[in-house]
Amino acid sequence: MQTATVAADLRIVLGQLVRRLRNEYSFSVTAAAVLSQLDREGAQTTSELAHMAHVRPQSMAQTVSELEADGLVSRRPDPADGRRVLIEITAEGRTRLREERRKRESWLAEGIRQLSADEQQTLVEALPILQHLSER
Repeated sequence: MQTATVAADLRIVLGQLVRRLRNEYSFSVTAAAVLSQLDREGAQTTSELAHMAHVRPQSMAQTVSELEADGLVSRRPDPADGRRVLIEITAEGRTRLREERRKRESWLAEGIRQLSADEQQTLVEALPILQHLSER
């Protein structure tokens, strides 16, 4: 099989899998990315979050406002620079994010359980390869 064909097939399959996982989310893709980023990295500015999500700062400001209205993030002054405002995930935001992750992982685990033992083993063996590809 040619490398270009494998790349095209992999792109399609991964895209389908990502779309299915997104359907398991009750958040928008951007909101989920923001909550995940804040959970992993701690408080950040709206500009930093926009850069991470590859969206305009104005779009991120709207997402942050919606998350704040839902009680999932809060704003506070940056102690190092009073002109900046930091966005941080709230306890409720962490709880909802964990619930959403469990929901998606449960959906995925159910699908994996339906695979044969050989298919499950192949998947386990493919994980390091997929990880390596994602780091390029």
